[in-house]
Amino acid sequence: MTEVLGDFIRALRAADVRVSTSESIDAGNVLDIVGFGDRQTLRDGLSQVLAKSEYEKEAFRDTFDRFFAFDQFKQKAPGDPQNSEDGESEDSDQNADQQGGEQQGSAGGQPQSGGGNREGQPSGGERAEGDAEGEGGAEFPDLVQMLESGDQAALQMALADAAREAQLNRIRLFTQRGMYVRRMMEIMGLNGLQDEIERREDNGEQDRADNLRGLRDQLRADVRDYVEKQLEIFTANAGRQLREEVLSQVRLGNIDARDMKIMRVLVAKMAKRLVALHSRRRKVDRRGHLDVRRTIRANVEFDGLMFHTIWKQKKIDRPKVMAICDVSGSVAQVARFLLMFLYSVQEVLPRVRSFAFSGQLGETTDMFEQTKKIEEAIAKALRDHGGGSTDYGQAFVDFERLALDDVDHRTTVLILGDARSNYSNPRGDILKKIHSRARRVIWLNPEGKSMWNSGDSEMKRLQPYCDTAVTCASLKDLERVVSELLRHAS
Repeated sequence: MTEVLGDFIRALRAADVRVSTSESIDAGNVLDIVGFGDRQTLRDGLSQVLAKSEYEKEAFRDTFDRFFAFDQFKQKAPGDPQNSEDGESEDSDQNADQQGGEQQGSAGGQPQSGGGNREGQPSGGERAEGDAEGEGGAEFPDLVQMLESGDQAALQMALADAAREAQLNRIRLFTQRGMYVRRMMEIMGLNGLQDEIERREDNGEQDRADNLRGLRDQLRADVRDYVEKQLEIFTANAGRQLREEVLSQVRLGNIDARDMKIMRVLVAKMAKRLVALHSRRRKVDRRGHLDVRRTIRANVEFDGLMFHTIWKQKKIDRPKVMAICDVSGSVAQVARFLLMFLYSVQEVLPRVRSFAFSGQLGETTDMFEQTKKIEEAIAKALRDHGGGSTDYGQAFVDFERLALDDVDHRTTVLILGDARSNYSNPRGDILKKIHSRARRVIWLNPEGKSMWNSGDSEMKRLQPYCDTAVTCASLKDLERVVSELLRHAS
């Protein structure tokens, strides 16, 4: 896979197009077949392996058009820096278009080989040594020649070479723009250009010096525009992605109301990722081992040739899930997102039964099934069951009455709460019964472990009847717990 393709894939990921490692390999195979010569064929070929949904196809088209653009110098007339809009060199434009396949993405700033330039044209310091003999002995006399002749194809290639050498694909911040502009100008031959301007002034060629100075300023403007385009391509959603990364690690009790929309999107993304991962695992598990006897019997009519293979069936005993959520105070925020997670991954989980309490416990399963929008169902559950003084003892008594008989060896019981029971009896004996019947009991506590046995916390009395008891305060924590649950379910 060329360096150009690697940068293009990074640009796609910055535009929220998910590209896996296997898809990157497929894209490399497409590139080997179609090459960079035909822009439309390249676009269609890469689109087939890199863009899946309609949103991704639209983002792919936009990113491709911006990444593989070859018009950086097309409106610049030879030797006239002020005629960038009106003057055009048709021959140079045609030459630039013909060079497009060789340049392979001026917006990507990378030649095909990822390290080489056009044949016979070294880059950077190599040009300094090989072309030191020129007009006035400038360090980079070829840059002077390219500017004054208006050789757009050569300028575009020099710009791509400079971008590669300056590692422009690593730009991430707007404040880095000036640094990259200066670095690329120096790679292209700024020092030699300055020397030539001074030489002409010293020789009394003021008009020629002024003309070259104007070309230099225009080149700097072109390089700056190029850098800004790269910044836009490689950081298209950097701000939002950074915000999402921060929010995924912030304590759920500290999430501001204005960030709830982003958080719902994050829950959906994480749940979708987990479903995709664990669906594949389950598919592989179900394949099982080859049933040799049945396979031979099925292929008798073909003289034993294995036209049909039959696999031993492995029954996947997926667990039932019962979620008991404390919805009082700050704990309610964590319960909200746990329920979102559980109902978003039902593609790989069986029917989830949910219960909510602060004082008395009630089942909310039917509420979620009857309400079209899960956010509305969760809000109603918090409203109906979130009042009153927290009482874990009463909640376990109610659970025993409502659902204990349905707990069996396939049941995973998830309990989410801080175990603060206002100094009332937490009824650890009932949790012991649940633990003896269930496959697993998992306790998710939003508080840090240092707080588990302080004040009215009853974790010390309840933890012995849990298979796992962990701190769960952020989306990252929830993702880890649900992933572990799905791993056992698949």
